[in-house]
Amino acid sequence: MIYEDYDVAVIGAGHAGCEAALACARLGLKTIVFTVSVDSIAMMPCNPNIGGTSKGHLVREVDALGGEMGKNIDRTFIQSKMLNTSKGPAVHSLRAQADKKEYSASMRKILENTDNLTVRQDEVAEILVEECQGSCNGTELKTQNTENENNTDKSVIKKVNGVKTTSGNTYPCKAAIICTGVYLKARCIYGDVSHYTGPNGLPAANSLTASLIALGIDVRRFKTGTPARIDKRSIDFSKMEEQFGDEKIVPFSFENTSEDLERDQVSCWLTYTNEETHKIIRENIDRSPLFSGAIEGVGPRYCPSIEDKVMRFADKDRHQVFIEPEGNYTNEMYISGMSSSLPEDVQYQMYRSVPGLENAKIVRNAYAIEYDCINATELYPTLEFKNISGLFSAGQSNGSSGYEEAAAQGIIAGINAAMKLKGEDPLVLDRSDGYIGVLIDDLVTKETSEPYRMMTSRAEYRLLLRQDNADLRLSKYGYRVGLLSKERYEKTVEKQRIIDAEIERLKNTSVGTSENVLELLKSLGSTELTSGITLAELIRRPELSYFSIAPIDKKRPEIDETTAEQINIELKYEGYISRQIKQVEQYKKLEKKKIPADFDYDKVPSLRIEARQKLKKIKPVSIGQASRISGVSPADINVLVVFMKM
Repeated sequence: MIYEDYDVAVIGAGHAGCEAALACARLGLKTIVFTVSVDSIAMMPCNPNIGGTSKGHLVREVDALGGEMGKNIDRTFIQSKMLNTSKGPAVHSLRAQADKKEYSASMRKILENTDNLTVRQDEVAEILVEECQGSCNGTELKTQNTENENNTDKSVIKKVNGVKTTSGNTYPCKAAIICTGVYLKARCIYGDVSHYTGPNGLPAANSLTASLIALGIDVRRFKTGTPARIDKRSIDFSKMEEQFGDEKIVPFSFENTSEDLERDQVSCWLTYTNEETHKIIRENIDRSPLFSGAIEGVGPRYCPSIEDKVMRFADKDRHQVFIEPEGNYTNEMYISGMSSSLPEDVQYQMYRSVPGLENAKIVRNAYAIEYDCINATELYPTLEFKNISGLFSAGQSNGSSGYEEAAAQGIIAGINAAMKLKGEDPLVLDRSDGYIGVLIDDLVTKETSEPYRMMTSRAEYRLLLRQDNADLRLSKYGYRVGLLSKERYEKTVEKQRIIDAEIERLKNTSVGTSENVLELLKSLGSTELTSGITLAELIRRPELSYFSIAPIDKKRPEIDETTAEQINIELKYEGYISRQIKQVEQYKKLEKKKIPADFDYDKVPSLRIEARQKLKKIKPVSIGQASRISGVSPADINVLVVFMKM
């Protein structure tokens, strides 16, 4: 039965699905988003926070493109904190604790009140496609039912023409975006207990995997996990270190100001595991499904369970444990740093060995969850499948981990689905544009054998890709595709003009050895002057800043604090920034050397067999992307460049 036609069908309403659906709908496409439960919209099944190291960068980039995650966490946070402030600005990262229930409810409200967007509680069982005859821009094509035909010939190009649900309903569409998160054939496990459900006991999506396999898509099995939730009333906080939020709130969304977000904040708490905790884990390690072989999926290396930590880092006598509230109206506390799949009785012993948790009452057991996901090297940088026109994929279904990584992919997939249907140029961010570019390039270029987590160390140009300047870097793209208003874009352009003008003024304004200048320098522990110096040169001194020299800068214009901070960073790190800009220029040269989609690598002499196989499989869009493929050497790239010049 067919009820309605749609331009785009989004499968899943987690953090990727929300951004994808909103992007498509806001760009004028008739969009439907499917979810196994409307209660799971933007749900936070694991940690109750948004942002953190490198992840805060992603959220601000999503906001700069016109996404919703930054605005939603600004509406619903209960504690906000800037991390890594003792380090350089490249790694400063905003992180906020959310009221989990309110975060989900707020995002659901946005989806349900967005024009062109329909929310549907139903499970998608099948992607319907048509086989292309020569070009995927054709109109009259033969429908292929993947449920009845097991076609694994990846050389045949197909295009999406609809989705079918488990109830038998068909929804014709021109594009579909897979955002299934951890729900595909999900299984939750702790000890000997195994439930074929999604997170928090919600239904798993058990039907779609067969359709993906029938379409020739490479499916793999990954796993992640979550710690127990403890009743707040059973915790002795006097044995823990209180962790406060920042007094001055930095918003995630560039549309908000610190003053907009002033509110009372809750505290988090810090405690530690100890040798008794580790002893309990070691003595029961054979009962952990992670070590017994009961779990097939591959887990994230950079977000290990507590049993992983204890076994892999045997020299550590303790590990940090953060006690985080799940919301304003619940007593559930999240035990960050102690995810586990150990049996329930061991969980009680383990948690109760931690100072402050001696009388802990578990509300929800810790568990591991394994699920199906795809091999993201089958995607273009647009996040569209190479062999299925109109089919996109985003989020944990691509083998990544984290709410922020999911949202970043979701907005790009949504934008590019819209651009494709509108006949406009796609949006592809490269590694010098933003963390989103790094994330997607890594996923589609490098075969990940475990859930991918974003880290600042993955970004080669991280001094250019700071979270504070995400609006200056990416607003032009959000405006170009139509997600940012002209008013917001013009504000960003004006902000850049102010920064440039102020830096120029500081470079051309000198101060001498007047008494007030010498007194200020002395009070700040800075070397006194013997001759004139520009204000810019003073700011570059480690002990000084744009803010501290204000008393001797009589002609300083009135500039808001966030813009002033960018002026300070640009001047202090000017040498390093200039060096990275030159590195980007070299990088761009390789990225501009495009490789045709139908390029025949078999005709390139002297390519090593491994390189030829990898290049044919990944189908890189540029020499730059080809150079980042594992198994392709610099010598192979030189051979390729020479051949393409012939």
